[in-house]
Formats: sequence, C-alpha cells, structure tokens
Amino acid sequence: MENYPITVSKDDEVHHFEVGEYPHHDDDRCKFRVFENGVYVASFEPDDHDFLHICQNPGNVGEEILHLLADKIETHHPHGINDNVKKLKL
Repeated sequence: MENYPITVSKDDEVHHFEVGEYPHHDDDRCKFRVFENGVYVASFEPDDHDFLHICQNPGNVGEEILHLLADKIETHHPHGINDNVKKLKL
C-alpha cells in the first residue's frame, strides 16, 4: 500500500506528514508509521474499536499534534482501520 499525505495545523504550526500503513503488523511494528520530511517521527496502533493509540514517538511530536493526526488517519479509513486485519476468536 502506498503512503499518503496528511497535513495537521495547530495555532500557527503546519505539519506535513506522510503515513504508511503496514497491514501485517505485529507486536514489534506498529500498524501506521508517520514520517515528516522523510524522517520517521511516530506510529499508531488501532484498538478493537478502530481508535488509534500512540505506539511510538521517536520524533517527540507534541501530544496535541499526535491526537489531531490520529483523528485524520481514522477519517482516512471510513470503513475502519482494522478492516484488513482478521482476528480469530476461539
């Protein structure tokens, strides 16, 4: 899957991110990786209700920016973030 751009604005700050989705994520790699200017800055992991949670923040991106970014990523997937991940329940 190709990366897609997302722009987040807060006050006078504008951040241009690129989001990559990794459908075959596991415990060591988060599902959504976020880049700014080509540098990996954060990642997110969806819960069972399709809400994103901060997984890693190596770029020390502000928490408010990360929450706005998570909202935009969720909006980018109107049919759910976990739609390509099937979980087996026994």
